[in-house]
Amino acid sequence: MTITSPHLGSPAVWTDAKLLYALEEVVETELNRHLKVTKDWMPHEYVPWSDGRNFPGFFEDGEAWDKEQSKVTEIGRIALVVNLLTEDNLPSYHHEIASLFGRDGAWGTWVHRWTAEEGRHGIVMRDYLLASRAVDPDKLEQFRMAHMSEGFESDNRHSMLHSVAYVAFQELATRVSHRNTGHQSGDPVCDRMLARIATDENLHMVFYRNLLKAAFQLAPDLTMQAVRDVLVNFRMPGHGMPGFERFAAQMAIGEVYNLRIHHDDVIQPVLRFLKVMEIDGLGPEGQKAQEEIGLYMGGLDSEASKFDEKLAIRKARMAARAAG
Repeated sequence: MTITSPHLGSPAVWTDAKLLYALEEVVETELNRHLKVTKDWMPHEYVPWSDGRNFPGFFEDGEAWDKEQSKVTEIGRIALVVNLLTEDNLPSYHHEIASLFGRDGAWGTWVHRWTAEEGRHGIVMRDYLLASRAVDPDKLEQFRMAHMSEGFESDNRHSMLHSVAYVAFQELATRVSHRNTGHQSGDPVCDRMLARIATDENLHMVFYRNLLKAAFQLAPDLTMQAVRDVLVNFRMPGHGMPGFERFAAQMAIGEVYNLRIHHDDVIQPVLRFLKVMEIDGLGPEGQKAQEEIGLYMGGLDSEASKFDEKLAIRKARMAARAAG
């Protein structure tokens, strides 16, 4: 779709309300496209219910959890907990986007549809974890209570444009994290479940990415600045959960999500699709933001290369230890 509105790049002209209105038609188009290509699925069909048994508590025959009962690897267990706790904060996410995007028209329809689809993810992941005994259910619930009791506030809640830019990258980051968790889980059932979730996340990314593309056509300078701000300050939505930094470090080493993956599989594909570094005709602030994105990506690639080297050394050391 071609946006024919005049280029109005000044913050004095483009308020959140005006951008919401200007993008309404694009949202409707993307919503209709999404509803045509997405497929409803049943969470219960992905859960190995026959593996389930009672836990201690009200049931006399309850069996205490032990990690040896599960097929899931240690890194798979860590990543599954992080991914599920992230999904658990869906009420806060819904509040954030409903407040920013509104509950009426195409925007509101998308907000509710997105929330309903995301709700499946938490349902199927928790059911899988409990039925397969992949994680300690008591600790999982303690983590959930602690995480949700803290609440969630987006770093980008001040701006609709920043929020759209953020989710364009974050949805892809979540897809990649789920997919790699499945690969590293050691359980084909888990891999299949997370592949199904990752398909949803990819469609959500496409929605927001296309919306961001339209925003670049409408207000290129402001959109470039928003993308710059989001990339430089990017954090996953689960950053506030207990022990997140430790879990994130373990997931980085386990190649579920790290700097190289973030650079190559998340940021670069979105920037390349939007041709961010090829956009011309920008004003001074837009040009500055574009240059800073280029500098940031160069620095991120350098940091990712350093991480790659350390990871390769660690792998070689572990292989030598195993051989000896």
